[in-house]
Amino acid sequence: MLHWRHNPLLRYDAMIETTLQNVFGFTALRDGQKATIDKVLQHKSCAAIFPTGSGKSLCYQLPALHLPHLTLVISPLLALMKDQLAFLQSKGIAAATLDSTQTPDEAQAVIRGVTQGEIRILMVSVERLKNERFREMIKNVPISMLVVDEAHCISEWGHNFRPDYLMLPTYRAQFNIPQVLLLTATATPAVIRDMRDKFTIAEDDVVLTGFYRPNLALNVIAAESNKLAQLTDHVLHEPQSPTIIYVTLQQTAEAVASHLIQQGINAAAYHAGLESTQREHIQDAFMANRIDCVVATIAFGMGVDKANIRRVFHFDLPKSIENYSQEIGRAGRDGLSSTCTVFADLSGITVLENFVFGDTPERSAIDALLAQIPEADWHVKLHSLSNETNIRQLVLKTLLVYLEMEGIIEMGFSYFAEYRFKTLQPVEAILAKFQGERQQFVEQIFRASPKARTWHQVDFDRLWHESRGERKRAIRALNYFEELGLIQLETKQMTDVYHVRQPHFDRDMVASTLTALTQTKEQAAIERIDEMVQFFSSERCLSYRLADYFGDTQSPRQPTGCGHCSVCLGQPAVLNQPENTTLASATQVIDWCQPLIAAASKHEITVTETLLCRFLCGLTTPFFTRLKARQMVGFGQLSAMPFRQCLALIESSSILSNATIN
Repeated sequence: MLHWRHNPLLRYDAMIETTLQNVFGFTALRDGQKATIDKVLQHKSCAAIFPTGSGKSLCYQLPALHLPHLTLVISPLLALMKDQLAFLQSKGIAAATLDSTQTPDEAQAVIRGVTQGEIRILMVSVERLKNERFREMIKNVPISMLVVDEAHCISEWGHNFRPDYLMLPTYRAQFNIPQVLLLTATATPAVIRDMRDKFTIAEDDVVLTGFYRPNLALNVIAAESNKLAQLTDHVLHEPQSPTIIYVTLQQTAEAVASHLIQQGINAAAYHAGLESTQREHIQDAFMANRIDCVVATIAFGMGVDKANIRRVFHFDLPKSIENYSQEIGRAGRDGLSSTCTVFADLSGITVLENFVFGDTPERSAIDALLAQIPEADWHVKLHSLSNETNIRQLVLKTLLVYLEMEGIIEMGFSYFAEYRFKTLQPVEAILAKFQGERQQFVEQIFRASPKARTWHQVDFDRLWHESRGERKRAIRALNYFEELGLIQLETKQMTDVYHVRQPHFDRDMVASTLTALTQTKEQAAIERIDEMVQFFSSERCLSYRLADYFGDTQSPRQPTGCGHCSVCLGQPAVLNQPENTTLASATQVIDWCQPLIAAASKHEITVTETLLCRFLCGLTTPFFTRLKARQMVGFGQLSAMPFRQCLALIESSSILSNATIN
């Protein structure tokens, strides 16, 4: 691949233009793309903050063809990776992904392509970087650039914080990656500062194109008492127009889709409760215009790059302004006029807030987590630890990151607790391929790997005790055997190993600190919901308010505004207050909670008032899975009641003291 620095006869701009036209088939770059590509090819780390659908991906795809080594892309969603991979391969670009859906042969082919320098772009999830086998492979591969898609996930103060992203600066250093490109569509000024700080990116190396899209008409309509009929009227206005309708709950998606189908709309429900094959079928049909309307939870969207979506409806309020911005960003990517309509009322606020309260761990759960920390290295299986402490896995990951920030633990590495392999050639033939000390080590691996019917289970402890064989060397050897086609290798039970830096820390003080931090995050999430309500009930230009939230100073300014949102058209929404929730009697609440209290006693699980509140509000926890709480009559009986109101009801009813255990 030509590199402009080594070819003085080829002007830099001409090189970009040639690649843009001959490889990608585009005639011109969009706003911000040229500035970002320039910085990347000047070997600067930078961040590109573009609205959804503005061509962020090209900012790494084009430079990757002119960088000397591999471009490693971190993406949060498998569907997004597959979509980008299909595009790159259609342009003849050597790109690949490593993901959980691949067969061992497919994964091994990708690894060979990477190690031999044949693949220019490799896309992986952030979790892949914790994979011991992957890390052993990639640290020996020269990498020109690390690309972080959906980079706002690295910020604790963003709407979609993912704790594993906090390790990316460390991985960058470990893999000696000289530059980073951060890509996102939804980052407030505070989040951008956080992203810059974590990757040491200069303020001048942030490219922000603005969030205003003149082809999107933003409408907020006060929801009527029969919101479903209201939605149906709007959908029937253009029944075949490509449409996404966003809802909060899976059952709502099913109910709305069923109603629209009865009205003659070619619609389908899409949510995480469907089988993956069903979801793929619905998405493919929508992309191919065989389905006109998808009624979806937020599980739908990030992997969808359909240019002609004309309408995005929010039947329920989105989770935040950031989510709203992402979801409406899927409309009108072809530049033609599209409408984005929210049917707004305050009845859905309870559900959104209850999800937030349901995530916040109790002090007793944090105490249980801290009690697990040993004095030596801590081997953590996240699923098991979640079940033992009753902390949801994503929240648990966040707490582990906080413990790192406190200097109590330090992430060491991750490994699979179990390795097993199946020989594809006779053992004698495998041994014959090696000589001397190497052959002896291979023999030691086989001795430490007893065979059942077909599979050899590797016992690393036995390997060490019998022959002082090191785990890392054995894993390298097993990977090499698989690369040569000598064995088929499988791994299980991902385990994170943390080094305990302060084994005798003050547990009470740290528990108090973590409790305060989680409550701060809870409050920040509630404030984001409040900001969203204020946004939808605003009497100022919605396009301006949205851009201003993300720090865009180039948006339509007051007092003129955009001229085409519902506020500018003289129709600001007045949101209806929800009806008062009917309180259940203390006797009824005790009856609902009694089966849970009895089941918890048998499993030696301590029941708290907060746990009962989550049960009545229908919020799942790891303990509820163990207790089969969802099958109990009381689960979710007060789901329409605000969490704090439900908790007050439980406290005033003295349920725990009045309940009996059979």
